[in-house]
Amino acid sequence: MNFKEAAILGLYISKDYAEPLFKLLASYHNISASEAASRLNMHIRTVQDFMEAMFLLNILEKEEVYEKKRPYFRYSLKKQKIVMEIDLNNLFKKSQPLNEFLRKIRERKNSGARFSIARNNQYFSSVAIWIGEGRQQKERKISLTVAQGKFLYNLPFPSAETQSISEIMTKAEIEQEFASEILDIVDVLIEYKVIEKE
Repeated sequence: MNFKEAAILGLYISKDYAEPLFKLLASYHNISASEAASRLNMHIRTVQDFMEAMFLLNILEKEEVYEKKRPYFRYSLKKQKIVMEIDLNNLFKKSQPLNEFLRKIRERKNSGARFSIARNNQYFSSVAIWIGEGRQQKERKISLTVAQGKFLYNLPFPSAETQSISEIMTKAEIEQEFASEILDIVDVLIEYKVIEKE
C-alpha cells in the first residue's frame, strides 16, 4: 500500500460510520449505497463516497445492476481482513549519487538567516529564516540534528571559497551514515536561499 492509498483508508476508517458500514457489508450478501444509507439513517452521498473509496482500495467489489432501466451499484466485501502496510524503504535511496556530494556550496551573502548555536558552542541547534516581505513576513525556524548543526557550523562564509559537501562533511567529522540528512538540509536551505551552490 502506498501513502496515497493509506491516507484514503485512514481517512475513511477513522469515521464514526466506518464500523457500522462494515458490519452491514459483512452481514449482507451485497447492498446498495441507498439501502445502506437508509438502514443506518445516513446521507446517501456519504455512504456512496465510502463505498467507492473502499472499491478503489480493492476492499469491496461492485456490480452494476439495472432496475427499471436505471443502473446502480451493489457492493459486497472482497476481503474479510484489512491490512495497512507501508514500506518506508521506498522513501529513501539506498545510496546517494556521488555527484550530490561533489556540489560546491557556501552560505549566501545577505541571506538574512539566523543560526542559533548549541550550548557547547560546537554546532548550530537551529536556523531561522524570514519568508515573505513587509508585514506578511514570517519567521520559519528549523531545528537541526547534531550532524546537520555540525555541517552548517563548518559551512564556508559568503566571502570564502565554496567547498564540496563531501569536504565540509570531512571537516566537520560527520560519518557517511548521516549523509541523507545532510543532503536534505542542504536542499532545503538552497530552496530558501540561505545556501548558494556553484
